[in-house]
Amino acid sequence: MTSVIDPKTIGKPVRQRRHIRTLTGYTPETDASGKEKWPRGDETVWKTNMRGVDADVGDITKSVVNHVQTSLARQAYNLDNLGAYQAAALSVRDNMLVNWNETQLHYTRKAPKRAYYLSLEFLMGRTLDNALLNLDLKSQYKDGINQLGFSLEDLLEEERDAALGNGGLGRLAACYLDSSASQDLPVWGYGLRYKYGIFQQLISPEGNQLEAPDPWLDNQNPWELPRIDVNYEVRFYGQSERLSEGHGRALWTGGQEVLAVAYDVMIPGCNTRNTNNLRLWESKPKRGFDLNSFNAGNYEGAVESSNSAAAITSVLYPNDHTTFGKELRLKQQYFWTAASLADIIRRFKNLGKSINEFPDYVAIQLNDTHPTLAIPELMRILIDEEDLDWNFAWQIVTNVFFFTNHTVLPEALEKWPVPLMEHILPRHMQIIYDIKAVSNTNTFAARIFLQAVEKKFPGDRERLARMSLIEEGFPKQVRMANLACIGSRRINGVAELHSKLVQTTILKDFVEFFGVSKFGNVTNGITPRRWLDQCNPELSKLISSTLKIDKSVWLKDLYKLKDLVKYAADKGFRAEWAAIKQRNKERLAHHIETTLGFTVNTNAMFDVQIKRLHEYKRQTLNILGVIHRYLELKALTPALRKKVNPKVVFFAGKAAPAFFKTIRLIVNVARVINADPETKDYLSLYFLPDYSVSLAEVLIPASDISQHISTAGTEASGTSNMKFCLNGGLLVGTVDGANIEIAEEVGEENVFFFGHLTPAVEDLRYQHMYHPVPVDEACPPLANVLNQISGGLFGDGGVYEPLVNTIRQGDYYLVTDDFDSYIRALAMVDEAYLDRDEWVKKSICTTANMGKFSSDRAIMDYAQEYWNLEPIPVGKD
Repeated sequence: MTSVIDPKTIGKPVRQRRHIRTLTGYTPETDASGKEKWPRGDETVWKTNMRGVDADVGDITKSVVNHVQTSLARQAYNLDNLGAYQAAALSVRDNMLVNWNETQLHYTRKAPKRAYYLSLEFLMGRTLDNALLNLDLKSQYKDGINQLGFSLEDLLEEERDAALGNGGLGRLAACYLDSSASQDLPVWGYGLRYKYGIFQQLISPEGNQLEAPDPWLDNQNPWELPRIDVNYEVRFYGQSERLSEGHGRALWTGGQEVLAVAYDVMIPGCNTRNTNNLRLWESKPKRGFDLNSFNAGNYEGAVESSNSAAAITSVLYPNDHTTFGKELRLKQQYFWTAASLADIIRRFKNLGKSINEFPDYVAIQLNDTHPTLAIPELMRILIDEEDLDWNFAWQIVTNVFFFTNHTVLPEALEKWPVPLMEHILPRHMQIIYDIKAVSNTNTFAARIFLQAVEKKFPGDRERLARMSLIEEGFPKQVRMANLACIGSRRINGVAELHSKLVQTTILKDFVEFFGVSKFGNVTNGITPRRWLDQCNPELSKLISSTLKIDKSVWLKDLYKLKDLVKYAADKGFRAEWAAIKQRNKERLAHHIETTLGFTVNTNAMFDVQIKRLHEYKRQTLNILGVIHRYLELKALTPALRKKVNPKVVFFAGKAAPAFFKTIRLIVNVARVINADPETKDYLSLYFLPDYSVSLAEVLIPASDISQHISTAGTEASGTSNMKFCLNGGLLVGTVDGANIEIAEEVGEENVFFFGHLTPAVEDLRYQHMYHPVPVDEACPPLANVLNQISGGLFGDGGVYEPLVNTIRQGDYYLVTDDFDSYIRALAMVDEAYLDRDEWVKKSICTTANMGKFSSDRAIMDYAQEYWNLEPIPVGKD
């Protein structure tokens, strides 16, 4: 069944009229003779029905059944939950499609400046529930699905999360797409359509992380629109021959050519008809099957080209510790940026504008360093294909790109070996060497870059070495962060502290060279549509009824939650708030029991840390704190244990190989303490495998406290801290990232801070390196915990020695220095939790003051202060 109807065909074939009647429920008027009168010029009525504004339950059931029979080729009486989900999703997609087409047509007519968000990850989560809420169709579909004999809740569970991301970087990108559509901003996302994504996480009986492919595309994905006609050729390897002296044109030939084929994912806005787009690229061979090789008996050679091309978009973050993995990851980044730029330029050229107007119509946001190859790629297009002068091309490039930095860790700044770049992207390596020599220095006249640096800072050879695009060594490395700084119009961090640290540490040289005006801050945000309304519907309903405003209003102006503060003194409101939290705990406990078989004490405090595993995020500190609590409980008499707050601790997150031992320790500590008859009623621990957006949606509303305990000065921002606080969970954390701004908004009395501050970190690391003090002297409680681990309390102690030694020898992330303070903070949590009435007040005040952390605010900061973008609402000319 065709989902998109061309209004020009209305009134012509009878078959098309039947299709419209089935799809929309539109019933035409009849004349005196009974003949149907179908509209030809004005299609407002049936288009309104297609948008779902006037859709009733009967329309919905007809639409779903129609998709069962035509799209799925099944019978309604022989349908399982998966089939019903797919049919319902296709029906919802019909509603989105009309808005999507209208939005694209509106943007084409208005020809506004557009922004393009390039991110290697888009952690979208499940789509059906989010789409129904944004379209305001959930209640109608729930009734319609019930009439068909299914439960909407069951169908929602059939959808598997799209495996397009790993952690905060990808979830931030997803929130920004949601907010862009909801704020009527003309913003598209560009990413890769990974076949398997990151990986499906399994935990072995011994506690080891096992990685399996994530087959999220095994079933039909109803949310994507294949655009087989939208494809671009992307070249790798070959030779690049300069056609003129200096920095002029070159001819790049030979090598491997791969097709980038587009798949579109619609992004509906909330309470608006604007529906934006996420375009994902899949890699396919230009010439597929080699019949000559096959006929010659070379069966492997016959499919070699096909397999090589398909591998580019097989998995997210291939292991780059091998030569093959490193090469594949670089090819991924270029493939994605090259296809995206080709698409952006094609769309710009359709406007009929001169190429020198490109920055007036296009802004491209680089989400971290992964898309930085777009800078030399745009230079290649402008010089080699558009035949522009180098200076003019560079002027365009440096007014189009914007760069978001996501780290203050020097080791996390991306670099690529020069020999690898020369092998895979010979033309781009030429351009990078040219950029190294020539760059814009706040004037439109190109100057010798390093000479300009030396002129401003005479004799400072170390500065020259630090600012160079090429890091000397064996092999030489291309510094992608430096390239992003030189080639972007503006650079931003993602929290106030992070942005200041970026400007005073890893990018200090560039700040001093270009000036501070090129550097700014946009504190991260989260979409309240998914992270309150969707994941915590009861709380959303309570907020709307209490404030006496429709949720569509406060969901797009989160500052309106501030009025909840006055209700914190209302005993009845506090009781409702607490009851919702309790039911969210029971929902999580039910999920764990049905998926893992564990029974969770829902009368306990729920303490949650959910993040990808890394040393700086300090899951190690958390599990060591759990062990310390267990040892203290064991030392208490039974009478004293009864006075202790029962606590359930939850971990979730995926790990790179370097952090497998942390997961193993968590799982084996859980195995011991959950089975201990003396303590299991007062402390239990669970590691929930295969962390995802949909799992977070169950965990976050259930939390009483959440832990954000990175070493001060190492977490750029964090967004999970915002999600927990928006749902009334209190924050335990260090004075780091966005924790600081959250405390400023919700009040430090509602946050449990601990640990050394950022200015002290480097001095403490220096002491660990040159004047080490044994852990036994520096922190006896921690030394006792480490000794228990080494002694075999949680299994073979030798297995954990590499992990334990990171603390005993060096302790770069200051676990020893912060441990006592951390334990005191948790004791303060226990004390505060004893007064449940005051605790609920803290919870209410925390949610009420989270207005700043909406991604709507963040995306408007980008639009106004960086991209110079204006809202273009559909239907409001």
